[in-house]
Amino acid sequence: MSSKWFRQVWLGFWAVLIALVTLAPLYWMVSTSLKSYFDLGQFPPTAIPNPPTLINYRQAFETYHFQVYMGNSLVVSIITTVLVLFLGSLSGYALARLPIRGKSAILVALLMISVFPEIAVISPLYMLMRSIGWLNSYQALIVPYTAFNLPFAIWILRNYFLSIPREMEEAARIDGATGWRTLFQVILPQATPGLFTAGVFTFTAAWTEFLMALTFNSAPQFRTIPVGIALFGAQFVIPYGTLFAASTIAVLPIAIGVLVFRRAVVSGLTQGAVKG
Repeated sequence: MSSKWFRQVWLGFWAVLIALVTLAPLYWMVSTSLKSYFDLGQFPPTAIPNPPTLINYRQAFETYHFQVYMGNSLVVSIITTVLVLFLGSLSGYALARLPIRGKSAILVALLMISVFPEIAVISPLYMLMRSIGWLNSYQALIVPYTAFNLPFAIWILRNYFLSIPREMEEAARIDGATGWRTLFQVILPQATPGLFTAGVFTFTAAWTEFLMALTFNSAPQFRTIPVGIALFGAQFVIPYGTLFAASTIAVLPIAIGVLVFRRAVVSGLTQGAVKG
C-alpha cells in the first residue's frame, strides 16, 4: 500500500512539474503582453504586471494593422484545411478499400513526402510562382500548404477508414446507395474523429508556417501572422509588449481548437492506429 501511494505521489509530482514547465512560457507571454512600456524596462523583470494594461493589444491593431495578418491567416488556413480534408478523404478511402496496384509504394512515397523539408523546394517553388504570376496571392500559400499537409492527412484518414467495419458499406450498397453516397453519408460520419485530427493538424501547420509565407508573399496586404509578427518594430526599437500581445492573439485559435476538440483528436490518433 505504501509503495503504491509513493508511486502515485511520484507520478503526480512529475506531472505537475511537466505542466509548470510547459505553461511557464505561455504565462510569461501573456504577462508580458499586459505590461506597460515602463514595466518592460524594469530589472529584474516582474512576473505579474502592475497594473495590467491593454495598450500593447491596441497598438498591435492600430499601429501594425494586425487584423490584416489575422484575416490572411484565416483565409489561407481555412481553405487549406477544407482542401486537405476533401482530398485526403477521397485518397484515404481509396487506399483503405480499393485494390490499387502498388499501394505499398504509394504509402511509402506519402510518408517520405510528409517528412520532406520545405526549405529544399523553396527556390524552385518561388521560380514557379513567379512564372505563373502567383506571388503575393492567397493561392501562392494555399496550394503548397495543401500539398505538404495532404500526405499526413491521408495516412491518418486511411488508418481510420481501416478501423470502420466493411459491413456498413455493404449494407449501404444493398440499400441502393452509390459509392459517393456511401462515402459521404455512411463512412465520413463514422470517421469524424479522424477528420477532426487531420483538420486540427492541418490548420495548425498552415496557421504557423513562416518560411513560405515570407518568401512568396512579401506585400504587406498578403502577409500572414508569423511574417507580420516577425516584421514588427522600427529600426532602433523592438516593441516587445506588442510582439507578445500579437503572439498571444495568434496562439488563442489553436489553443481553443485543441481544448474544444481534444477528445476527438485523441480518439482519431488512437483508434485510427488500431490497423495499419
